[in-house]
Amino acid sequence: MSSRLPIRVVLADDHSMVREALARTLEDGGAITVVGQASDGFEVLGIVESTDPEIVVLDYSMPNLDAPGVVEALLRKDSSIKILVLTVHENIHYAMRVLESGAHGYLIKSAAVEELVAAIQIVQSGGIYISPKVSPEVLRQMRTPKRQRVGLEALSQREFDLLRILGAGKSLQQCAKEMKVSTSTASTYRSRVMEKLKLESTAELIRFALEHDVVG
Repeated sequence: MSSRLPIRVVLADDHSMVREALARTLEDGGAITVVGQASDGFEVLGIVESTDPEIVVLDYSMPNLDAPGVVEALLRKDSSIKILVLTVHENIHYAMRVLESGAHGYLIKSAAVEELVAAIQIVQSGGIYISPKVSPEVLRQMRTPKRQRVGLEALSQREFDLLRILGAGKSLQQCAKEMKVSTSTASTYRSRVMEKLKLESTAELIRFALEHDVVG
């Protein structure tokens, strides 16, 4: 029997039933221990500080602070922590955002538990894990210099966030509140998004977000 200590994990997901079921399943094998759980982006930061995990398994769409923001905040505090984003989005643009923010893995929620355990072990040992469903296109895009990217990949993180929130049917004022910026700043982001995506109205922007699965 191996004497290796279980990998210490914090789970962050705003759905408590999903989070608790996942915690029980991960701990069944004995290789992982869940030392903390969080339901929103800000709570993750405090729980990580108090529990000192090796890995954070993080849902993309968290209240108050989404995955890219959580990733950047965690790594500013402790550059050694490993972060695996677990999401429903089978979309390379979400994967690109979190990986370029510093995350160490991106896994689709429909994956089997065995794949999640393997991903946690790979990330804990210093590797990068990207779900096979998106990895070929993600790797191709990441090899493209930012200045040469077009369409969605040309957007900054804040521009992408605005597109995602507008696509969910929110008003510009609601976007500004959720992003914690002024309405004027949100309007500037909207103008940049429309220019980069060659769109002429907010209605076209919303349609684009829905057609490209940039909502959530």
